[in-house]
Order: sequence, then C-alpha cells, then structure tokens
Amino acid sequence: MLVDQPDALCAQLLEHDRIGVDTEFMREKTFFAELALLQIATGDRIFCVDPLSGSDMATFWKTVTDRTWVLHSARQDLEVVYQTAARMPASIFDTQIAAALLGFAPQIGYANLVKELFGIELAKSHTRADWSRRPLTDALLHYAAEDVEFLLPAYAALAEALDKKGRLSWAEEDSAELLDTSLYEIDPQSAVMRLKGAKNLRGPKRSAAARLAAWRETEALRANRPRQWIARDAVLIELASQLPVTLDALQHIEGLPPGLIRRSGNTLIDEIASSRADNGSYRPPAAPNEAQKSLLKRMQKLTTECAADLGVAAETLAAKKDLARVVMNGDDSSRLLSGWRRRVIGEELLKLL
Repeated sequence: MLVDQPDALCAQLLEHDRIGVDTEFMREKTFFAELALLQIATGDRIFCVDPLSGSDMATFWKTVTDRTWVLHSARQDLEVVYQTAARMPASIFDTQIAAALLGFAPQIGYANLVKELFGIELAKSHTRADWSRRPLTDALLHYAAEDVEFLLPAYAALAEALDKKGRLSWAEEDSAELLDTSLYEIDPQSAVMRLKGAKNLRGPKRSAAARLAAWRETEALRANRPRQWIARDAVLIELASQLPVTLDALQHIEGLPPGLIRRSGNTLIDEIASSRADNGSYRPPAAPNEAQKSLLKRMQKLTTECAADLGVAAETLAAKKDLARVVMNGDDSSRLLSGWRRRVIGEELLKLL
C-alpha cells in the first residue's frame, strides 16, 4: 500500500525489530540522489512510503532507523537515506554480501538471488521508470513492492545457511562496514580520484587537475547538479594538460563552453595558477618492484586456495586492491588484517611478508 502520511506507520513499525528495505531514487538531473520511494516489508505487510508527499517525516525517520534493515546491495540505498534524513539504521544485513559468503556470485543481483533461493522470476520492466512522477501507477507500485517482498525470506534462508557454516558473524561484520557514514560524505579534495584521465598527469598538470576537480565538486554541491553538467571530465583534463594562463587562452580549450568561460573563466585561471605553486606536492603511487610483484602473486595464490576451500570467490575473501595495499604499504588497517578475515587468511598472509 502507498503511505503518504509516514508518521502514521510508526506504531506498526514498532512491532518489528527487523524489516526489509529498498529505495527508489532519481539522480539524473541532480548531484544528490533524490529519494522518491521507500519500500518496507514487515513480514506480513508491504508499505511504499512516499517521501514526496510533503508530510513531516521526522518521527518516521527516527522510528524506522531504530530497526535492523535487511537490504540487497545496500550501499546506494544507505547513501540516499543518509543524505535525505541524516540518519542510518541501527544495524543492517546485506543479502548480497551474505550470498557471496555462501558461494553465490559476488555481485549477484536481487532478482537472480530470488530465483536461486525460491525459483521465482521477478519482473524487470520498470528499472528505468521516473519514480518522481505522481501519481505512481499500480504497475510501478507492484514492481516496487516486489523489491522488498523476498528480503526477509532471503534473510531467513541465508542466515540459517551461514549459521550452519559458522559464517553468520562474517556477514554481519561485512554488512556493518556499510554503516560508516564517511563512505557517504563528500570531500572535494578527493574528487580528483574520480576524474577520468587524471592518474596519467604529473607535476603541475596533476595539481591543476586536483584543483579543478575540487572546484567542480564544490560547484556541483552548491548547485545540486551532476558533475558533468558543471564541466565534463575531458574538459578538465584538457585544461590541466594545457595550463592556460589567460582568458583568451581558454577560448582555445577544446570543448570548453563559452558560457562556462563567462561565468567561471577567472576562477579557472586562478585555480590553474595556484597549481603551479603545488608543483612537486603530488607523487604518483609507487610502482611495485619485482620482489613486491612476486609477493603479490604468492598472496593471490594463497587467497585462491583458501577461497576454494571455503567455496567462495577469491574476491569475496580478499580483493586484489586490498592485497596490493598490504604489499605496497604494509597497511595494518586493511580489512584483511582485522575481524574474521584476519583469522581466516590474514595471519597466513602476514607470514608471507
């Protein structure tokens, strides 16, 4: 059922410690995802909560986040909830994470998991729907309800299987990592890490790319518009590569819109000028030497063998990037050297160092 007075749902939510949750959101025209629907399964009922109804949701958000949520591939759902309500659920259980720890494909989709567990085919006809339009059709509401209908049954099946293998705490631990709010906070200074092509730049060009990416991130945040609407990646890379010093020089940057030059040309020139003073402040990640390459291969071999014994994918046990971080940096904060992974494989990895 569609709920346009969310606070009226609180009494029913208080009767359930664990609920299935999914979201529908839009972000094609905005920087932040805009929550358009929140689906909740309590076991015997499914509610589609309308966050666009204009109703006060303060009490609802407090009540719903006091519960344990069961989600599938939870990160984007948690991000939009955190950015909308500035709250996170008390705890979560991610069925995608849980399934991977039982040997399912590491990124198995919800529909495929439902088919594997229950032999039920879910419709996929509304994956590109505009969820912000009102009224929502019965077909859309049915589709949205299916997205949570099987979450609690999936939890029950997966948790039972994990418990038998002594891995339930593994799924709970990995799921809990997604509650770290720093994952969903925006840091303009790290925006260069998402700028396609920046890793190939060096010296003042890399510094310029970092400053330009931070500027774009700040502008996108301020205007709540997609990054590419502010300035395309290719344009920022061209600016960083050419390092223009005058407004006239900006006219010759391929793909740079005249309107952007009028609005922000002086700022772009200032950012590029400042980057010259940063020359030398950036050092690209060191390339592994032959000994480190050999060590990484031995770690990958150990991971593959251990994963095979457990019946899970190697990347579920230890992602290559995490192994490389340990090899290159001796990173003792790595997830491989804490929690269940340290017990299962981390201690053996340390013996190879």
